[in-house]
Amino acid sequence: MTQTPRNIEVDTIRTVALIGICIVNIPFLGLTVTQQLVPPMLLADQAAVFAVEALFQGKFFLLFSFIFGWGMDTQDQAAARSNVSFGLRYARRLSGLALLGALHAALVFTGDILVLYAVLGALIWPKRSKSPQALAVFAAKMVPVAVLAMGIIAVVLTAPMPIPSGPGLGGSFAEGVTTRIMDWPTTFLFVALFNGPLALGAFAMGIAAAKVDFFAAGSPQFGRLSRAVPVLLTVGVPLNLVYAAAMSGLLPASTGIAQALGMMALAMGAPMLAAAYLVGIIRFARKTVPAPGLLASGRKSLSGYVVQGIIAGAVFGGYGLGLYGQLGQAKLLILSIAIAAGVMLLAFAWTRMFQRGPLEVVLRRITHGTGGQ
Repeated sequence: MTQTPRNIEVDTIRTVALIGICIVNIPFLGLTVTQQLVPPMLLADQAAVFAVEALFQGKFFLLFSFIFGWGMDTQDQAAARSNVSFGLRYARRLSGLALLGALHAALVFTGDILVLYAVLGALIWPKRSKSPQALAVFAAKMVPVAVLAMGIIAVVLTAPMPIPSGPGLGGSFAEGVTTRIMDWPTTFLFVALFNGPLALGAFAMGIAAAKVDFFAAGSPQFGRLSRAVPVLLTVGVPLNLVYAAAMSGLLPASTGIAQALGMMALAMGAPMLAAAYLVGIIRFARKTVPAPGLLASGRKSLSGYVVQGIIAGAVFGGYGLGLYGQLGQAKLLILSIAIAAGVMLLAFAWTRMFQRGPLEVVLRRITHGTGGQ
């Protein structure tokens, strides 16, 4: 398959999305279940939770999902130009992604999204030939599905939950693996409900974007989205603020109604804010033309995503610094930014020696065969 030149805007989107995902994921890696479900008492921690929920939660995985769909259609077009069958390669790629995701869930982070991406990638495959308009309609239909899924999550969260015993993720590496394997079925169901419908819609929008050459200079579709930003912010920001207020404890939560309304508001508001972020990132990339070194982690986003969790495990696990459950939300926010920056530096250093990230090489080998052609 002919290799196409790098798209600076796409690499910038991946880089920014990787930072946002790190900020969202670190509290799930560093806090106990009880700490995650109970609003913090300290004002600094409440402010950190509010900021993360309002600005990051549910938005940045949509940017990744959008680029996943865009990449799917871009690879399909490249295969067609080279007279290569894309279907078998795509199936192998999804299988490889699922395998890496299962290992990631067991060894690093039970909240892994790679397996879900593999499942959603198979679900979106039959729709790849639809028109951009049909794909946009399909994406819009995923919003009410997401609202329903969020409502289900809110109901489940109000039910009594058993408190895990033992060190779990704060113990040895083996204890952490055991805990992750035991927790994965429940966690995957949560991830599928929380991320699945909107991610599938973002896949569809990414495919549509590739079909209309969304990233081309003077793209009318990008122009229309840019003009819609004021409306997206006017509607999307309040919805995300409602969600943040509910999840940070600023709204009464004794009956669970606040969480339910907040999560359903997120299902509607997150895509709006993500779309506004998308426009802002593209404008930034076009205006500043980021140095390639700054985008190294975005070019190796699969490896970067996994390395974030590996570093977090070394910080929180008993086999590392043993800080599991010891840091408040404010400190975790600072730590997540530091980890994201560290991954960017590691990716830059890796790029000086190797073209592709280690997991990108593995996935490429699975997709194209041992020769990686």
